[in-house]
Amino acid sequence: MASWLKWLWYHRNYIIIVVTPLALLPLPLIIPTSEARCGYAIILMALYWCTECMPLAVTALLPVILFPMMGIMKAGDVSIEYLKDSNMLFIGGLLVAIAVEHWSLHKRIALRVLLLVGVRPARLMLGFMIVSFFLSMWISNSATTAMMLPIAQAVLQQLKATEARADERDFQAAAEDNHAFELEITQTKEEKMEEKQPDTKVQLEDEEYEDECRPESLQESKRKAMEMKYQLLTKGMSLCVCYSASIGGTATLTGTTPNIILKGQIDKLFPGNDDVINFASWFGFAFPNAVLMLVLTFLWLQFVFLGFNMKKSFGCGIKSDRDKEAYAVMKQECNKMERMPFAEWAVLTIFVLLVALWFTREPGFIDGWATVLFNKGGLFVSDGTVAILMSMLFFVIPSQMPKRGGYGNNAEGETVNAPSTLLTWQVVHEQMPWHIILLLGGGYALAAGSEESGLSKLLGDSLAPLQQIPPYAISLLLCMLVATFTECSSNTATTTLFLPILASMAIAIKIHPLYVMIPCTIAASLAFMLPVATPPNAIAFSFGKLKVMDMVKTGFVLNVIGILTVNLGINTWGHAMFDLGTIPHWVNITNSGP
Repeated sequence: MASWLKWLWYHRNYIIIVVTPLALLPLPLIIPTSEARCGYAIILMALYWCTECMPLAVTALLPVILFPMMGIMKAGDVSIEYLKDSNMLFIGGLLVAIAVEHWSLHKRIALRVLLLVGVRPARLMLGFMIVSFFLSMWISNSATTAMMLPIAQAVLQQLKATEARADERDFQAAAEDNHAFELEITQTKEEKMEEKQPDTKVQLEDEEYEDECRPESLQESKRKAMEMKYQLLTKGMSLCVCYSASIGGTATLTGTTPNIILKGQIDKLFPGNDDVINFASWFGFAFPNAVLMLVLTFLWLQFVFLGFNMKKSFGCGIKSDRDKEAYAVMKQECNKMERMPFAEWAVLTIFVLLVALWFTREPGFIDGWATVLFNKGGLFVSDGTVAILMSMLFFVIPSQMPKRGGYGNNAEGETVNAPSTLLTWQVVHEQMPWHIILLLGGGYALAAGSEESGLSKLLGDSLAPLQQIPPYAISLLLCMLVATFTECSSNTATTTLFLPILASMAIAIKIHPLYVMIPCTIAASLAFMLPVATPPNAIAFSFGKLKVMDMVKTGFVLNVIGILTVNLGINTWGHAMFDLGTIPHWVNITNSGP
């Protein structure tokens, strides 16, 4: 029996792939409507995504097969959903991230910031959180975590070694005075004997006192305390990096995939939305929310792993010899990096220019440069246009300043007559997560199929009784649902499945779609409890000597903090920014098709 169960477990993916569509087949056969057929496809994809019996990107291609065969959409109409403007924004953002990683600009930024914050435990944790938060706004959360954790581990090992050397020096100094120390113990014992006739109890107390006062015993207890301290600090530092990376990804539109999915779904479901979600508007709402979440996360991690001894943790202006030694080691690591070459300066310049163009394209309170120059007759230039324009410069600008003479030799020893560009297609091909583009397209195809088949309207009408519940309570409950679901499924799949349903529900109960879609999009990134929930969690779990319960206990509180902060944001500054108190005119405009 046991071997049979093992065989089933090892072959579970094949079983799920075959059995699931057969088990769901009665749905479209018993209810022969387009809504039921579309529901069949969505449920099948949802189960495939949750179980990951096939690669997520392969599952995302199912609409190309199912929708035309079921008579829901034409093949051409389905296929065109796989390359939208939001995909271009995603590709442009990824090209910038690849360039930053390729030239190690992110490592230079990280080391410089860590030198500024210092080496005290709490300040070090805060420094790693700030750096991880900032970097994950622009490069992938996984890349940020994978880069920062080895740095954190190296710094902690150096701090531990420095503290051990200092303790050894203290022990040697104590050993030199050992003779005087023993005399003091003897005098103390004689005083006790004069005061009271020694009995067995007093003798035992004297022996315990003498053992505790021995330098060897003190050294051993100090060593154990230090081991415990750095074990906790390693866990805390590993968790702070992966959590900060996940939080930072929510702050920008290109920071994590669910944000891009929201942008694409809004544009697909509400084509006349006046570009309500763009880089500037998202940043205006999500960045303050992410900063608030980061501060509360730091306070919680500080409480769990370091305690609230502020003087000891932060240093309060006091620098010990140990701190100076650890700081010197970090400075030495930073000095090992060469001066910023031309390539890094070029990448940094393009990156800053891209961010500036994103912010000023359509700031909202005034006409942006795109409106003045290009968008007077409609939305011609989008954030995706800007992202592709700037990322193409990586394939135009050389990695070295043009100069007369040679450029040295390459790895094969051949003479280089002309420098390579900042990025080559080989580098992009190796590092670009192409599967995400298919995954995004699958989500847009699902939304289009739901709209065409009438399933969206059917779901929205069935959720109409929720109109009796206050909107803030609906938002809170949905965030809890999504945050729970995303612990067991990828945040991309979670957002793809939920957002079209939430849009239909919002229309049915007559609330602003963004009132529920924005909080749930951010909630999909609040996967803090399990190592398998997100790649950053898995990386931290492998680095930080963590147990699953360490992550569960810490992450549960952070999930609650995240849900509360995003709902605070959507009911305060988000309410004012997006005018969530009124139903916008674009809600009633449907997409008539490509």
